[in-house]
Amino acid sequence: MPSSALRPLNPKRSRSLTQMLVESMTSRIGRRELRPGDKLSTESEFMVEYGVSRTVVREAISRLQAAGLVETRQGVGTFVLERARQGPFRVDPTELATIEDVIAVLELRIAIEAEAAALAAGRRSDAHLAAMRQALDAFARSVAGPDDAVNPDFEFHLQIATASGNRHFADLMNHLGTLIIPRTRLVPARCAQEDRTEYLRRVGREHEDIYAAIARHDGDAARAAMRTHLSNSRERLRRAHEHAGSPHP
Repeated sequence: MPSSALRPLNPKRSRSLTQMLVESMTSRIGRRELRPGDKLSTESEFMVEYGVSRTVVREAISRLQAAGLVETRQGVGTFVLERARQGPFRVDPTELATIEDVIAVLELRIAIEAEAAALAAGRRSDAHLAAMRQALDAFARSVAGPDDAVNPDFEFHLQIATASGNRHFADLMNHLGTLIIPRTRLVPARCAQEDRTEYLRRVGREHEDIYAAIARHDGDAARAAMRTHLSNSRERLRRAHEHAGSPHP
C-alpha cells in the first residue's frame, strides 16, 4: 500500500480521493464491468487498489449507497443493486423498448452533451484530453477488429462529460451506460445495408472533430460538432429502422 494512504488526509484531499473512488466505481457499474448482484471488493482491498484510507473508502461506499447503486448487507458485503433506486430522473436504459424510446434519449443527449462539450473545451485539462485521446485510439483499434467499439465510444463521451467540470453531466452518462450507444439497439441484420467498417470510420471522424475543437478550446465548435455527431446518430438509427420495417430496435 502506498505510504500516503497511511497518513491522515486533509479534508480537501480526502474529498478529492473520495470523489475519485466514487467516479471510478460508478463508471465501472455504468459500463457493466460490475453487474447487478456482483459483490464489491472489501474495504482493505479498495485501500490497496486505490491507495486511500479506510475513511475514504467508507465515505465513497456511503455515496454509492445514497445514489442507489449498491447496498451493504451486514456481515456479508456490499453488492451492486439489481436496479438503482431512482430519484426524479426516471430514464432507465434497460427499458428502452422501442426505436422511439432510443431516439428520444438521443434527443436528450443532443441537448445535454452539446453543452457538456462546450464546457469541456473551456475547462479541460491535459489529463482530460489524454483520456479522450486514449478512448479515441481504442475506438480506432476496434474498427479493425470484430467488436462494435461500444465501450471506447461510451468512454469518449464519458470523458467529455467529466472534462465539463460539472459532475452532473458524468453522473447522467454513467446512469445511462453503454446501452445508450444506438448500435447496441440494432441486431446485425439491420445494419447490413451499411458496411460496418465504413460506418465506424464515419463515427470516428465525427469523434475526431469533437476532440479537435475541445483540444483548441473552441467551445462553439465543440458544441456544434457534438450536436452534428448525435444528430447524425439519430438519423442513422432512424434510417436503419425504416429499412428494417420493424417497430423494435
